[in-house]
Parts: sequence; C-alpha cells; structure tokens
Amino acid sequence: MIFTETKLKGAFLIDVNFIEDERGFFGRSYCSEEFLKHGITTPVLQTNMSHNKEKGTLRGMHMQIAPYLESKLVRCTRGAIYDVIIDMRSESETYKQWIGAELTGDNYRMLYVPEGFAHGFITLEDNTDVTYQVSQYYAPTAERCFRWDDPEFDIKWPLSPRIISKKDNAHALFEDITVN
Repeated sequence: MIFTETKLKGAFLIDVNFIEDERGFFGRSYCSEEFLKHGITTPVLQTNMSHNKEKGTLRGMHMQIAPYLESKLVRCTRGAIYDVIIDMRSESETYKQWIGAELTGDNYRMLYVPEGFAHGFITLEDNTDVTYQVSQYYAPTAERCFRWDDPEFDIKWPLSPRIISKKDNAHALFEDITVN
C-alpha cells in the first residue's frame, strides 16, 4: 500500500501496490500493520455503502462529534466521485481547510479521513458505489452537518449538483452549528 499524506495532517490518499501477471492483479486494500506504521490506530467497527443512481448526486457535509468522533476509509468501488474532507479540528494548523480527491472504481484509490473531519462527495458518473470503513457506530445525536456550498469553506466542486437529499439541502451554515 502506498500512503501519501495530504496537506491536512493525518489525512492520507492510499493507493494499492499492485502485483500483476497474466491473470490480472493482486493488492491489499487494508492491512492494520500498514496503517499502524502511519500512526492510524482506529479500529473498523462498521462498514457502510452507498449507491448513487445519477451523476451529480451530492452527499455532505457530515461528521460526528465527541464522544463519537469517527475516522473513515472511503473507497469508490464502481463509478467515480470527487471526495471532499474539511479539517474541523479547532486546534489544527489546517482548521477549516479542505481537500478534494477523485476516487474511482478504476483507480482503486482510497481516502483516509481522520477523526474531527467533515466529509462529503459528488458523483462524477451514473451508478456509482462507495464504501466506508468507519471507526465508530453511527450516533444520531453526535451528527453535525453543514451546507455543501457554505461560503466559509468555498469548496470548488467539479460540477454543479443535480440531486441532493432534502436533509442535506436543509443544513445550516457552519457559523450556525456547534461542532466542538
């Protein structure tokens, strides 16, 4: 596995190190020993998946607060997404900064999202599937969400959303929610 730390400390893009032959390839998509070498010690307690019928489907921006902080390992297993994370750790040097990465069913790339980050994505293709390995059980009372187009963050989405749930479209601006 090839770990590349992003500008947001603790967040990694992870690529599979392929061993190829005439049959195809073999590679690891998870190894606790490799994650430990990069300081990632959170266990996987739950695996979630989403299916998105249409290109331009937007999900986000979501996170959980203490004591239910969660890390995520996100992978697109079919189709393509533009995955966005925002550092919401108030003590961090990169507080309120964001990055985006293209994850596709063909590039096998994953994004490790540390605790204290908000997460969202937009689909770049029809029939896109995403899996999330999560370090915490979902706790509705600890969920915090804010608008995907909040000017506080000025996220540069690669396309305009076509489909957003009523819930995601109704989120408040960041300045109107309590995160810490």
